[in-house]
Amino acid sequence: MSRTALLAMDLQNTHLARVPDGYLPRAARALETARDHDVPVIHVALRLRPDHADVHPRNRMFGAVPAGKYTAADEGAAIHPGVAPLDGEIVVYKNRVSAFAGNNLHQILGAQDIGHLVLAGIATSGIVLSTALQAADLDYGVTVLSDACVDPSPELHDTLVTQLFARRGGVATVGEWAESLS
Repeated sequence: MSRTALLAMDLQNTHLARVPDGYLPRAARALETARDHDVPVIHVALRLRPDHADVHPRNRMFGAVPAGKYTAADEGAAIHPGVAPLDGEIVVYKNRVSAFAGNNLHQILGAQDIGHLVLAGIATSGIVLSTALQAADLDYGVTVLSDACVDPSPELHDTLVTQLFARRGGVATVGEWAESLS
């Protein structure tokens, strides 16, 4: 039987500055729940090359990112201290929207015998959506933590959570997920 892992995605300073204040404690609770139940936590963050050589100018989203943003030297690209990785937790950097883009996440999950992904992150219509769809296509089980994801559009968040994610996998609150682990 394969294991479950929590993907804590794009919980970076720049992204957290754009979401409601109440979000960070919910994301932190998701990490705490995973850690309390020995569920591996894998942190995924956007990181571009210093010269943005990995950004194609035709890419509407990343082509508009100012030089120097989302690089290792950018403090805004750092994972927020309130949800920072603990010693031994894996950090994977991506260079597009999906958590699987430009890295070896799929290989890491396979090596750890992880077959089910629980998703938390910013934004629901960005990394959560892209990762959930790709994970389902790669035959992972997927659960989206509805209250540990957030989007600039609350209406779009609700549509994705209630309509799309429920059909592609599962949806739970952090509390419901914690209960399922007990």
